[in-house]
Amino acid sequence: MNEQLARDVVLVKAIETTDQKREILTDDDRRYANRTARELAQWQASETKSAATSEHFLQQRAEQVIKKLCQRHTAFAAFARRRTGLHGVAWLLPLLALALGAGLDRITDPHRVDLLSAPLLAIVAWNLLVYLVMLIWLCLPKAGMTRLRAAWVRRLSVGPAALPRKMPHALSAALYAFMAEWSQLSARLNAARLARTIHLSAALFAAGALASLYARGVMSQYGAGWESTFLDATQVHQLLAILFWPAQAVFPLQGFTLAEVQALHFAAGQGSTTAAAGARWVHLYAATLLLIVVLPRLGLALLAAMQAGWLARRFPLDLAQPYFRQLTDAAGGEPGLLRVLPYSFTLDEARSKGLEAVAVSLLGERARVRLAPSVGYGEDAVALADDKPDATLTAVLFSLAATPEKENHGAFLASAVRAAKAPIAVLIDDSAFRARTTEPQRVRERVELWREFCIFHGVEPTVVDLLAPAPAQEGV
Repeated sequence: MNEQLARDVVLVKAIETTDQKREILTDDDRRYANRTARELAQWQASETKSAATSEHFLQQRAEQVIKKLCQRHTAFAAFARRRTGLHGVAWLLPLLALALGAGLDRITDPHRVDLLSAPLLAIVAWNLLVYLVMLIWLCLPKAGMTRLRAAWVRRLSVGPAALPRKMPHALSAALYAFMAEWSQLSARLNAARLARTIHLSAALFAAGALASLYARGVMSQYGAGWESTFLDATQVHQLLAILFWPAQAVFPLQGFTLAEVQALHFAAGQGSTTAAAGARWVHLYAATLLLIVVLPRLGLALLAAMQAGWLARRFPLDLAQPYFRQLTDAAGGEPGLLRVLPYSFTLDEARSKGLEAVAVSLLGERARVRLAPSVGYGEDAVALADDKPDATLTAVLFSLAATPEKENHGAFLASAVRAAKAPIAVLIDDSAFRARTTEPQRVRERVELWREFCIFHGVEPTVVDLLAPAPAQEGV
């Protein structure tokens, strides 16, 4: 799934999951989108002589929904056409950097060049510092994105936070939800694009400075020399030897000897008025910037561009989410199978039937349930080790009436997460606890206790009432 398709799918997902009251898309709209997308996906697959996939269905369905909303809401059409800020920055920033680099020599004396040119030394020092920070960052595997960079990426991935006016409140809420989710999903892709732009800009800035040096050298004669309050000729010679070492090692360029450095002192000999000294200085600095700045930065920009291209063609979208599982059922695929593993919890007939409704809400109308034998109190999730691949989703079932215990429930949940070959779900049945507790506050406190307990083990729980399960929404 490419980036544009993923963006449309996530946009439609945000709208449908936010629009619980069907103010934006009615059940008829959703059924029509399902039916049309199913037919178009089959037609699209027949064109390529392949089987219709869920991606074909999601693509066609997202296009149908967005097209319908654009016809109903002009403001939404403007939002759907909105492009991110990265498109402009990707071109503007490198061009601006090239222009600034080309104008760098304007702030110095065009006829007198300093062997210790501060602007050029600053370019070299800054880029070496960047390489050092990048190397340190690679050695910190848990280092995340900085707050400033994350803010940049969010801004560039979804554009301005302001929405067009004259839009229904429900639709505005859905678009805000989309922007929040999309900025997270596309963070890695946009970070790669931002890195590509920054590396390319740095390379072009240095290239602009090089072009400016040679262009001015054609029209003017540089008089090379140096002066310093704190450094003597020996120290300047050592500094230049270190600075120009890469250029002299790669290219057949001659550096400045100590005698030449002493002779080039502005105070002692008024510097060199010969074109040879100025030309040598230009060649050495040009080669240094080429080796330390231009080529490495272009290489890093190429790597970032390759990463961004790969992510744009294969956008990582988790299709195992309940929303997409339900759409897979609507697409006419295999009926979903919910495998339920109760822990220290024996279900009666009424609650077993309630599981069927839960399965429908999670996996679609044709979903089925496979109820595994209950795991005894204190036992591990051994049954998950032989989990059959035909289960669409495996869910661990707890009772809200039980108090979560680290050494029992926690150990079981941790072993279940380790043993499962795919992400698992956690269902918490509150029917028994609500039957014996009339205080809503106690119910809320117990739910929050279980929620924090499950999140601690890396799973977001779903609270259900198996005696009165919520009816599944139509259309999705």
